[in-house]
Amino acid sequence: MTTLLNVETPAAEAAGVRPEPAITITAFGLPAPQGSKRHIGRGVMVESSKKVKPWRQDVKHAALDITEAHGDWTVLDGPLAVSMVFTFDRPKGHYRTGRNAHLLRDAAPPRPAGMPDLSKLVRSTEDALTGVVWKDDARVVEYVRLGKWYAGTTAADVLTVPGCVIRVWPLDEAVNAR
Repeated sequence: MTTLLNVETPAAEAAGVRPEPAITITAFGLPAPQGSKRHIGRGVMVESSKKVKPWRQDVKHAALDITEAHGDWTVLDGPLAVSMVFTFDRPKGHYRTGRNAHLLRDAAPPRPAGMPDLSKLVRSTEDALTGVVWKDDARVVEYVRLGKWYAGTTAADVLTVPGCVIRVWPLDEAVNAR
């Protein structure tokens, strides 16, 4: 079972989560889920979704830009807490028509409750960060926040265009040993 922590609570502090993340990455592009793999022969497997590779590249390039800006970045190799907030464009059906086409319908939801699957979005994004932000995605032991939102929603870390805001906190191993 995955644990979700609010980083500003005593429970988060007790778990060793620092208020400020070690790194915050904003990746722009269409978030794509890690789907099933397809066997094409001779032991070769390929992704079923053509959208996964561009998304991973967007995430990896955004992470490389941030880690290079840090200058002295070292790939994280201990237990980590992670937050990922995915942003998607709204479907055209969420908007009114005619001269009010720029306005949202009253019944337009703030969050996408359908495809893509959140856990598969997390898998593809974690894989893209392996070797750049962390040594292995198995180092992620807790999620602080995970979510899918529509662009322009006024929640924290929601972008105005498709993408994802990723925050990573190293956990204090001494605290976690208790």
